[in-house]
Amino acid sequence: MGLERRSKVEVRIPTASMADIAFLLLIFFMVSTTFVRYRGLPVELPRARKIKRIETRRNLVYIWITKDGKICVNDILTELNSLEEMMSRRMRENPRTIVSLRADEEVPYGKVSEVLQVLRRAGALRVNFATRRKQG
Repeated sequence: MGLERRSKVEVRIPTASMADIAFLLLIFFMVSTTFVRYRGLPVELPRARKIKRIETRRNLVYIWITKDGKICVNDILTELNSLEEMMSRRMRENPRTIVSLRADEEVPYGKVSEVLQVLRRAGALRVNFATRRKQG
């Protein structure tokens, strides 16, 4: 009596699609990972929910800060120490004055912060940060 021999079936794991799976996992983790660029103080930036038009031009004071750090108020070049007196006088004349602050994008925020502190001491609490519209 002869025993029938069964042929052994080779058990193999198909590795042809292994590279595809590895690349898909790599892409998934690259897309879902958040990259931290800047480490510093945790700051929550303001968001504009709605745009409001400024009432009138006579209530408006433009302050420009150039990338060199020069301050210009309504086309008059001024220093930081004389800005407080100028704005205090303007606020006494018209307490509804709105300041439109236009700082160059390369100005360090420390300079903008100094101007904001001077405006606060002068009583100019209504400050508008002017920006450019995004093209496209």
